[in-house]
This record gives sequence, C-alpha cells and structure tokens, in this order.
Amino acid sequence: MLDFNLITEAKDRLEKRVRRTEIIKAQRFSEQLGLPIYFKCENLQRTGAFKIRGAMNFMTCQPKELLKNGVITASAGNHAQGVAFSADLLGVKSTVYMPETTPPQKVFSTKDYGAEVVLEGKNFDEAYTASIMASEKSGALYVHPFDDPLVMAGQGTIGLEILEDMPDVSNILVPVGGGGLIAGIAAAVKGINPNVRVIGVETAVAPSMYHAVESGSVTEVPISVTLADGIAVKKVGENTFPIVKELVDDIVLVQEEDIALAIVALLERNKLLVEGAGAVPLAALLSGSIEGLSGKTVCLLSGGNIDVKTISVVVERGLLAAGRYLKLRIELDDVPGALARLSAEIATVKANISIITHDRRAKSLPIGKTEVNIELETRGYEHIKEIIEHLREVAGYKVEAMS
Repeated sequence: MLDFNLITEAKDRLEKRVRRTEIIKAQRFSEQLGLPIYFKCENLQRTGAFKIRGAMNFMTCQPKELLKNGVITASAGNHAQGVAFSADLLGVKSTVYMPETTPPQKVFSTKDYGAEVVLEGKNFDEAYTASIMASEKSGALYVHPFDDPLVMAGQGTIGLEILEDMPDVSNILVPVGGGGLIAGIAAAVKGINPNVRVIGVETAVAPSMYHAVESGSVTEVPISVTLADGIAVKKVGENTFPIVKELVDDIVLVQEEDIALAIVALLERNKLLVEGAGAVPLAALLSGSIEGLSGKTVCLLSGGNIDVKTISVVVERGLLAAGRYLKLRIELDDVPGALARLSAEIATVKANISIITHDRRAKSLPIGKTEVNIELETRGYEHIKEIIEHLREVAGYKVEAMS
C-alpha cells in the first residue's frame, strides 16, 4: 500500500515546481446531466499534463550520485515531457523512448525540453522493453511512468488539492492507464475521506486495469489503436494494481466515439483543449457508463497534449457521433439541373452542404445515372432523420447514409 506520508511530502516538494491547477464548474454539463460537475484542469499543467508531478517528485528525491549517468524512460508523450522538463530543471541528461506512432507534437515538445528522443516499437510496451535494455546498458536511472511509489505519490498530490479546494466532493473520475495516477489519487483521497467515491475510466480497446480487477491478477491484454493513446497499456503495474483493487470503487469502460464526443464537447462548451486520455471521465458521464452518482463530481482532465492533425480527425468523428454531421451517397439522373434540384431539396430541410463530389464513372452506376457524395452540417439525430426521409420519400432519391 502507498504510504500517505509520501504523498504529503510530495505536495511540499512540488509546491513551487508545478502548477496548482484550477477546479472549474462545468455549468452546461451540470445542467445536462442533472449533477454538479467540475473539472480539475491538469490539461493546463506545465508540460500540458499531470505526469510532471510524478516525474519531478521521483527525480528530486534521488541522490546526485544516482543521477550522474542521466535518466531514461519510455512514454507515449506526457510522461516523456514530464521527465524531460524535470531533468532540464535539475541539469540532468534525459533519454526518452517513444513508440513510433507517437503524435509528432509530443515528440517535438519532448525534444524542446532537452531530451534525446528514440522512436522504438509499435506501442508503449515495445518502447518500454527497449528503454529497460538501454538503461541497463548505459547505467542511466530509470524513471518508471507509473509503477513506482514516488511517481504515484507525485500524482497523488492531485487528490490532496481536490479535497482542499472541494472538501464536500462526492465522486472523482480518473483516467486509467498503468494505474499510477489513480493509485496515487485513491491513496490520497481515501486517506482523508474514505467516503469519496473514486472511479477509474479506461477505453474499451485498452482495458488492462478493468481485466486485472475482474480477474484478480495482472495479465497482459491485447490493445488497439485509440484516441486515448496516453492510457493505452497492455499490462498495468504490479505495484499499482493492489492499490487500485483495494481503494478504487469502480472501473468503467468507454467507447472511442464517446471519447471523440467528449473532446468536441469540451472544446465547444468550455473552450478546453483536452487529449483523448484526459477526456475519458467526461465520456463516461455523457455515455451513461456510471450508475448511482450523486453530489459534487470532479472529472480529472489529465492532459491537453493532442496533435493538431488528430484534432481534425477527432472533431469529425465527434460531430458524426453527435449527429452534427452527415455523409450521404445519392444517385441522380445525369441531366442538366439535377444537382441544382438536389441542392434545393437539401435547402428545404435547412441542412448546410459542407462538401460535395460528383462521379459519373462508377462501374456500379446504370447508364444515364451519376453519383453524388455529399457531406452536410446537421443539428442532431432528429434533423438527420428528417433529411433522409425527405430526400427518399418526398424528393424520390436513392439515398445511402455513410459512416
């Protein structure tokens, strides 16, 4: 079990080195869900994520002798930046192994903080294996991204801040990857108020902690590509697992579309840029994945380091999932004015054309027909239903909705 004193000591150690992030009221989500919702904004943290807390706490606890050969770690991005920033502050060389699929923005940011970046492996676990071998060869001190008491204690300072700022909090929703964040927060929160409900949230395509808790043991699980790359690990920590199993009240899973919806909703409603891993707590609320919530509920927005290219993909997926965007394939007569008539029919149901392409050469088309792929801005699922019904039943078009 994680010693509560380690967390309070970490708080004192980090006080002037990391940002005490704000807790803000999510008014529109509170009204939508009928529950007082708040955000703990670690996406506004120095380096853009909570990981700086654990990395900084670990490194500032080490004697200089252990740091003489530098530090090394593996990370999908946020821990990398935390280690690089902390090492630069302490004048220590840092090397970070990152998966080859890491978004460029996270790679560039890690380099900007002074780290040497090595891209290795298709996922975190392969990068981790390579970094362990490099550490043994070079003598550099290894900074584990989650499975270390000092790292967990650093992350646990978030729990202390939440209770200090909101003593009457009832629920805290926390993203879960390897388990260091939620283990630290659960130990901090339960050490002060055991009645606070601590709930972990994972993506369904990387449910390593969920399966560990369900089976009662740490096992490797297959994972898929996810918007929440920061919490995609095949195997949770041997040290984090028993803490999570004992102290965390529940672990729930969310789908990729739910994550995309949450990212877009945070952008639109709260003007907050949050990466996929940081958006999973809100995704769990919006999708109804958690039952029996009452009282003040804090969603931990764990990070905001999202690649610009990823944002465009996420926004499109989020709009599709919210019924705000519709893609259609429509067959038209290949005659003058056919496209103009289609546009007029779309205007009748007050949809806005975003993109339109016209193809006369598709092999599947009968002679004298043409195919139009059209993307529309819509106002929700009822509007989508109205559009499709009008085009099929009133205007007489052959219409296929595309995912």
